[in-house]
Amino acid sequence: MKAVVQRVSGAEVVVDGVPVGRIGQGILALVAISREDTEKDLQWMARKIVELRIFDDEEGKLNLSLQDIHGQLMVVSQFTLYGDCRKGRRPSYTDAAPPSQAEKLYQDFIAIVRRLIPDVQTGQFQAMMRVTLTNSGPVTLILDSRI
Repeated sequence: MKAVVQRVSGAEVVVDGVPVGRIGQGILALVAISREDTEKDLQWMARKIVELRIFDDEEGKLNLSLQDIHGQLMVVSQFTLYGDCRKGRRPSYTDAAPPSQAEKLYQDFIAIVRRLIPDVQTGQFQAMMRVTLTNSGPVTLILDSRI
């Protein structure tokens, strides 16, 4: 499982002109499921995202987690994180889970993070989404449950 995690002061997901999710201060996580992912990967990624200390403490040091600040989380499915661009000009997505497998694991992941963080918003699986955000910092990290 891969994720691009961004500390945000706000983010919104719009599908067909209709907002489907909106958060204030917190994390926007673009997540991708691989063919090899299991419940263990979902658990690891959920804990890693909500426990990352990427928010400023009173001294301005990155010492606080999403849980510590009672922030919000936006999770957006993005299979293109598994795009392999090493050969040719068109990315290969052979490592990405097929849609039926990915959607089930994505929904399982959402359920896990909702047990850890009360305010979780999501995008819409397999939809064309417009994602807007205000990156705070900027702070952007790449996570991979297989490394």
